[in-house]
Amino acid sequence: MNRITWEAFEAVDIRVGTVVSVEPFAEARKPAYKIRVDFGPEIGVLKTSAQVTELYSMEELTGRRVVGVVNFPPKQIGPIRSECLLTGFHREDGAVVLAVPERDVPNGARLA
Repeated sequence: MNRITWEAFEAVDIRVGTVVSVEPFAEARKPAYKIRVDFGPEIGVLKTSAQVTELYSMEELTGRRVVGVVNFPPKQIGPIRSECLLTGFHREDGAVVLAVPERDVPNGARLA
């Protein structure tokens, strides 16, 4: 296990947001969606791509609460400029299960 300092953990800005739109990402090498997430008034709406097509339909994702890292520098992924990273867990079969808040918290709430 790689241990990090408390300061390193605090530097990662992890927030709750609501998926506001999902589109197919046809240009992606592996099946993926283009996703826009509302992280509240302080952060706003950010876009990303996510390889979560095995477990989630576009309709199922729209309106879903998610947990994302919002302070990575933007990264160009094909034609999309990713502005955040959705968090999740890989299953043994490789599918990604999204990390979600257990209870209702406002968009933009920061992981404590």
